[in-house]
Amino acid sequence: MKRNIGILGLGKSGIAVANLAIRLGYNVFASDDSKEIKTKNLNNKIVKELGGHSDKILSSDIIIKSPGINLNIPILKKARRKNIKIISELAFSLENSKYRKIIAITGTNGKTTTTDLISKIVKATHKDSIVSGNIGYPLSYKALKTTRNTFITIELSSYQLEDTPYFKPNVSILLNVFPDHLEHHKTINAYIKAKENILINQKFRDFAIINYDNQICRKISKKTKAKIIFFSKNYIKNGVFYKNGDIVINIKDKNVVIKPKINIIGMHNIENILAATAVTYILGTSSSIIEKIISKYKGVKHRIEFIRTLNGVNYYNDSKSTNVDSTRVALESFNKDILLIMGGRDKGSAYTPIKELIKQRVKSILLIGEASNKIKKDLGNCTTFIHCNDIENAVKQVFKIAVGGDTVLLSPACASFDQFKNFEERGEVFRKVVWSLDI
Repeated sequence: MKRNIGILGLGKSGIAVANLAIRLGYNVFASDDSKEIKTKNLNNKIVKELGGHSDKILSSDIIIKSPGINLNIPILKKARRKNIKIISELAFSLENSKYRKIIAITGTNGKTTTTDLISKIVKATHKDSIVSGNIGYPLSYKALKTTRNTFITIELSSYQLEDTPYFKPNVSILLNVFPDHLEHHKTINAYIKAKENILINQKFRDFAIINYDNQICRKISKKTKAKIIFFSKNYIKNGVFYKNGDIVINIKDKNVVIKPKINIIGMHNIENILAATAVTYILGTSSSIIEKIISKYKGVKHRIEFIRTLNGVNYYNDSKSTNVDSTRVALESFNKDILLIMGGRDKGSAYTPIKELIKQRVKSILLIGEASNKIKKDLGNCTTFIHCNDIENAVKQVFKIAVGGDTVLLSPACASFDQFKNFEERGEVFRKVVWSLDI
């Protein structure tokens, strides 16, 4: 007899896991509370409801919950009272995947860049390799194509880790932890607890690659049984560190120095490169291949991405900066004369931590989106503010006031969902408007 699976949420991962369940022979019922969801890629054998969650999903043996849906919504409370098993897309996908190694990356910032770089280095040594999670496609899309030789490199958010408490990768990477997603997790402690799930189930034969320079990461490191390899921007006795433009690997009583040409700006990207180096080196990639691929690497779209120079003004797209600390990192990548486009949907954190940095480096802030008033209130008189409402108007305004030598930086410090479906769309709109400007 076929088992029944309910899918709660029909975003990208919900559609992918629903289709996977159908291919595995389950009866699938899918539910989403939005009427606007696009389901054209959903298998036509799947029964669906849109615009709300009815009790029909309670006929499921298992409910697969999409990331970000609160466990305490009424329909899930009913499901728990009926003892229906509730799992994540990640857990279901892993149950139906084959693999040699799982490499999992999390952190408040830097996940996508680090995941992308790791996947490129791993691919150079292990041809049977896929990348999934928040970068590219959910693992559900590729689960049935995996083999016992597959290396799975996966980027994971706090939402995904929160829903997968028994996750156990072969290699975990914890890049950094700063306050974020407090609108969902409510407290910083709950956010940290979600991040901890990447390493708390690991065993002695596993590895945990951890940022020594981040105090919260060092604290979390005490909760794993895995072999810990720290990375740092400064000298450390054991691990991987940065010294005068070189990367030094002190692992397994070996001292190896690589001298890559680094093409991505900012000290945060040095941290990302250090983490990628540590991971791939312990997985058996030669230092020469690591050096070669780092030297070719140009970064990812929407993360301090150079767009163009116009009239001596440089334009950068940092739409992926969806929290305050990510914007701090972007601001530290430029010395001065920044015209900052900032705003969107507030995520519950204060903007005050970047107040002094803005005072030192930002000529003016061009405000967009729902959080405009809160940003101005938090940042006070540290610079001048221009209310622009949306990106198109912000770019037009900045074009009028920018002079040669200035840097125009879209680094919102906010989610995109007030005006866009995701940060990628926000970045593409910015790019389009910047390229529409006349000399």
